[in-house]
Amino acid sequence: MSTAEASPETPPRKEKALTIGAVAKQLEREFPDISISKIRYLEDQKLLSPRRTPGGYRLYAPGDVDRLRTILRLQRDEFLPLRVIRQELASGRADTEVATPDAPPESRGQPRRSFALRGPGSLYRLSEVLEETGADQSLVKELEDYGVIKGERRDGEQLYDDTEREIIRAVTELKRFGVGGRNLRVFRTSADREAALLEQILAPALRSRNPERRQSGLEDLESLAGLTLELSQLLFWRSLRSLVGH
Repeated sequence: MSTAEASPETPPRKEKALTIGAVAKQLEREFPDISISKIRYLEDQKLLSPRRTPGGYRLYAPGDVDRLRTILRLQRDEFLPLRVIRQELASGRADTEVATPDAPPESRGQPRRSFALRGPGSLYRLSEVLEETGADQSLVKELEDYGVIKGERRDGEQLYDDTEREIIRAVTELKRFGVGGRNLRVFRTSADREAALLEQILAPALRSRNPERRQSGLEDLESLAGLTLELSQLLFWRSLRSLVGH
């Protein structure tokens, strides 16, 4: 019998569990808004159950990290509230089923955009926005005139963030159906009213000088935003059904 045949197979190496700080560090490149307090909040919401050491420290196994990554992607890419995410996970939704930026087009399904709630994200010159969206410069000016988008002036140059770029992209598509800037004021007004309602609900927490309370307010804002979006979509589709007699 050869030496190779006699040698037992090397057992697979067990991956080391991570502390909560190490988990946040590992995921911060994909999720810049990740924080230790946010991970703890998700645990408080019964979405995560890391192992505890005798001293009370949290230890996250690879499966825990994958579950957290799934939760964060569902929040960011599909704008799902925590209640719905909990149902998705209970039904067996796996991280591999959530579309990722590197996934092939056929596996992504309906494309979804991610936006920065706590900052503008990247900024783009007008020329870059026009090239990426296929919009006309006159359309961008029209959207600015009607207050649908608001660029940021820096060093004499107008810059646009991720959200504004995607608004321009969407309106460029709508323009093919004859929808212009003046028609979009109804969308802007509706969005402003919904944002004002959430501000009214969460203003004390969002304006708090206590970092933990403010963090909690930001996380509640994300959850409320997802619920508001879900409700708006349901009401919208109900209204559309009336157009076709259903």
